[in-house]
Amino acid sequence: MKKILLFIGAALMAHGTAMAQFSNQIQHFNPYDQRGINKYESGKNDTIPFEGLKLRLGAAFTQQFQSLDHKSTALNNQKSNKLYPLSPGFMQAQANLFIDAQLADGIRLNVSSYMSARHHNEFWVKGGYLQIDKLPFNISFLNEVMKYTTIKAGQYEVNYGDMHFRRSDGGHTLQNPFMEGLIMDAFATEIGGDIFVQKDGYFGMVGITGGMLRGNVDSVKTTIANPKAQKQPSIILKGGVDKQLTTDLRARFSGSYYHNGNTGNGLNTLYWGDRTGSNYQNVMEKWGTYSEVNGVGSTTPNASTAIAWSGRFNPGFSQQVDALMLNAFVKYKGFELYGTYEKAKGRAATEAVKRSIDQYAADIVYRFGRTENLFVGARYNAVDGQLAFGAVNQDIKVNRTAASAGWFITKNILLKGEYVKQQYKDFPTADYRSGGQFNGFVMEAAISF
Repeated sequence: MKKILLFIGAALMAHGTAMAQFSNQIQHFNPYDQRGINKYESGKNDTIPFEGLKLRLGAAFTQQFQSLDHKSTALNNQKSNKLYPLSPGFMQAQANLFIDAQLADGIRLNVSSYMSARHHNEFWVKGGYLQIDKLPFNISFLNEVMKYTTIKAGQYEVNYGDMHFRRSDGGHTLQNPFMEGLIMDAFATEIGGDIFVQKDGYFGMVGITGGMLRGNVDSVKTTIANPKAQKQPSIILKGGVDKQLTTDLRARFSGSYYHNGNTGNGLNTLYWGDRTGSNYQNVMEKWGTYSEVNGVGSTTPNASTAIAWSGRFNPGFSQQVDALMLNAFVKYKGFELYGTYEKAKGRAATEAVKRSIDQYAADIVYRFGRTENLFVGARYNAVDGQLAFGAVNQDIKVNRTAASAGWFITKNILLKGEYVKQQYKDFPTADYRSGGQFNGFVMEAAISF
C-alpha cells in the first residue's frame, strides 16, 4: 500500500497539469490549520466554484518533548507489576498525509494516512471517504434536498459525538489545545455511510457501519462463552444545534448515540480504534513480562508499539456497546467552554452481563492576540464505572487535570505545552494501575497544512 500511494503521488505531481490542477480550493472542506479550529461537520454555504478536477496535498507533523513521572501502590510493583522506566526525552515524531480531491461539482474525495505513529511506525492508511453535497444529475426535487443534505460513504472516523473533531490524531495535533483527547477515547474508523441534514443551524444525522475497524468476510464461530456470536451493523444517530447568536457569541449543543448489539467475537473498537497512539508515551504502562530463574528476576520489556495508548482507558466493550454522548460548546469572544457527558454500557465476548461507564469533561480555553494566536486552557476529565477483572466487576475511577498554553507562530505552526496530573483509584491491588498516578509536562511543536 505504501508503494502504491507513493507511486500515485509521484504520478500526480509529474502529470498534474494534464490530470488535475493542484489547488487549496476544495468545496465543503475544513482546513487542517488554525482556520479549522472549532469547525465540526462541513457546512453547505460554499462559494467555491467548480473548475474541473482539483487535487490538494496536505500533511501534519508533531514532535514532542516529555517529562512525566509515574508510580503505583500495586502488589509486586517492583516485579511483575513494575511500571515502565521513564526519563525526560523526545517522543517519536508523528506525521499524517492528507489527499483531498475535487472530483465533480459538490463531490470530493479524502484519503488520509499515518506516515509515522506510536502504534504503527510504518506507513499506514487511516481511511478514505467520498462526500457528496450535490448530485451529478439535475432533478429539481433532489436538488432541493441536497441544499441541506450531505452524503458520506467509505472507511472513516464515525461521527459519534463532537470530541473526535477536537482530539489529537497522530501527527495532526495543531487544532487540539491540549495534548490528548479524553481518557475514554471514543474514536474508530469503520466502513459505512451516513446522511447529514442541516438547516438554519439545526442538524441531524443517521449512519450505519459494519461495526468493525476493518473489513471482515470471515465466518463467525460461536464459543461456549459467546454462543450467539454474529456480525451486526452499528447504528449512529446525532442531532443538535449550532448557532452564531451574535457577532461575539456562538453556541453548539449536540447529542449522539452509538449502538452495536453483536460484533462477532469481540471485534468492536469504538474505544480502542485509534491506530496511532497517545501523546503521553509509555506512562502508566507495565514494563514487560517478568520471570525468575534460580531466584534471579528479569523483565522482557514491552515493545512501545504494543503499549501505544498510554494514559487512556479502554472499557472493553468489544462485543456489545450502547453509548450516549452529550456535548456543549459556547464561545464568547476569546473565551471557550466545552463540556462532555458520556454514558456507555456493554460487554466483551467473554462476559455474560453488561457493565456501565460514565465520563465527564470540561474545558475552558481563552484565546487572545490579534488573530487569537495565543491561548491558555484548563481541563478536568473523569471516568467512573465498572471494569471487568476476570469474573469480577469492580467500580473504578480515573481522573485527569491538565493546564495548557500555546502560541500559533503562523496559522500552520503551533508551539504548546501542558502540565498534566492523572490518578487511578479503586483498582484491585493485583492490578498494575492500583494507586497509580502520573504527572509532569509535555511540550509539543505541531505543523499542519
